[in-house]
Parts: sequence; structure tokens; C-alpha cells
Amino acid sequence: MTRQTTSTETVRAGVIGVGSMGENHVRVYSECRDVDLVGVSDLDEALAETVAARYGTAAVPMDDLLATCDVVTVAVPTHAHYETVSACLEAGVHVLVEKPIAETVEQGRALARKAKEADLVLQVGHVERFNPAVDTLESVIADLDVIAVEAERLGPPIDRTATDGVVLDLMIHDIDVVGSLLESRPEVVSATSTDDGQYATATMTADDVIVSLTASRRTQKKVRRLTVTASECLVEVDYLQQSVLIHRDSYPEYVTDEGTNRHRHESVVERPRVENGEPLKRELESFVDAVRNGDEPVVTGEDGVAALEMVERIDRFVADEDQEVVAR
Repeated sequence: MTRQTTSTETVRAGVIGVGSMGENHVRVYSECRDVDLVGVSDLDEALAETVAARYGTAAVPMDDLLATCDVVTVAVPTHAHYETVSACLEAGVHVLVEKPIAETVEQGRALARKAKEADLVLQVGHVERFNPAVDTLESVIADLDVIAVEAERLGPPIDRTATDGVVLDLMIHDIDVVGSLLESRPEVVSATSTDDGQYATATMTADDVIVSLTASRRTQKKVRRLTVTASECLVEVDYLQQSVLIHRDSYPEYVTDEGTNRHRHESVVERPRVENGEPLKRELESFVDAVRNGDEPVVTGEDGVAALEMVERIDRFVADEDQEVVAR
């Protein structure tokens, strides 16, 4: 049965899966006003006990947790998303599932359908949608003639075992953001990756807009950047700095400096105001508000499926290219 809440009630929250990402959800829920963190659950019982003690809550089996929750975050490994989210929905609990929505598109569609049939909120944890810089970007480009979008999500090798490939783990963030910014879903034109799958690029088109995405675990500098090229200006977004720069009216000129002529480019740089804030906190607050008010979440199950579909298409392009290389 669906748990109904009102705008004045305290929402009871839990977290399933308390690894590094799950623990962040535990922390944020513990800080949210009018949210009661009632417990956490993990197959690693010792880890669950440690995290629960750190944030003043209880470590309990998943079924017991679901019996006491209105909302729950699912932050288990991707291969367990379908089974875990299904159990939550069947228990009548609203779910925020960390991206990707599921291991396959078919599973994702099934979860979105189950949530709709049960009249439950299913939100997918594409956290960059809640980066304040993305809010500003959406307002900036609303009336622009967009020509191209380029995103780079780069970083050094990680100190943990990566169960998801770089497209599914990293590039999917930018796939989701671009999909939300453009009026039509992009179609993949080409894609390639290194042999170890730790560096990948994809080129897509959405109507007349060219989209170029790069994701890497082989780059010795952490970069989270998105650039929009429009007829009127160039817009740069730095996700890490939560900043937006707008470059306009670039023009060349010759100047004289102590009798020497030199060439330079001048441009006007605008810095629109960006409301700072932790994206994860904004994400969870938005999720809880959707549950309280009976609204559709910002990132729906269908959005999660669309992003996963794009990942699968990119992976197929990469696989086809690899086969062509072997054939040659």
C-alpha cells in the first residue's frame, strides 16, 4: 500500500546500501529538516552498524527497514537495482535509486511501470541535474540558437574496483543533462574507447545540434565541464566550481604598445549569479518534496531509462568498432 504523506508530516527515510555513495545519502537525510532517518541496511552488517552509529540511527534488515519508511534511497551495486527497487515498490515505499536506474533498459522500463501502477515516486539519482550551475545554464540558453554542446568528465584512475564501465559510470551524467537541456533526444553518430574501456568519446546529434561527450578514468586532472556553443555566445559550465561564464562579442584588433603593433582578441565575459549548494542535498530535498506534494520528480524513471538507452547505444557503437578493428 502506498504511504501517503502531507506537507506538514515528518517523512521517515532509510538508505539501502551504505558504501561511499550510500553513506552520503545517510549524512544528508540526517541533516534534512522534517526528515526522520529511521535506519540503514546493507548486506555487510558490520558496515551498516558502523554507518548507523556514526549518524545516530539503526542498522536493520531490509524488510524491517521498509516496514518503517516512507522513502528510501537505494545505493546498492547496479546489478542489484532491479530486485531491490522492486522490493521497495512492492512494500509501498517511494524510491530514489542511484544511477543508473537498472542494469538493463528492460529492467528500467519495468521499474518505471511498477512505480506508476503503484502511484509511487521513483526518482533516479542523476545528481548533476541538481547542480546549481545547471539551473543557471537552463535559464541562460533558453532563448539561444544552440549549435553544439561539449562535455568532459575526466579524472585519474580510481582507488576502488569499478563494476560499471566509464560510459555507464561517468558519461551517463552528461547524457542525462544534455537530454534535459535539448528539445529532442540525441542520436549517436559515432563512439570509441581505449582498449581498457577507461577513456571513451561519443558524438551525437539532436536536430541541428552537435553533441560531443568524453569520459575518462585515465586523466591526471579532475575535470567536470560542459560548454554550449550558440550563435550569440559561448557558455562554459564548471560543475566542480559551480560556475557559469558567458563569452560574447569576441573580436580581433591590433594595438600599439611602445611602438610595437600586436594582435589580440577582446571579448565580454559575463558571470551570472549561481546559487551555491550541495547537489546531493538539493536532490534529496527535491525527492522528499515530490513525495510530500504528490508531484512528479525532477528526474523520472522514464528519464533514467532514456539515459540508459543512450549508454547501451554508445556501448554498441564501441563494440562494433572493436569488431571492425579485429577484422582489419
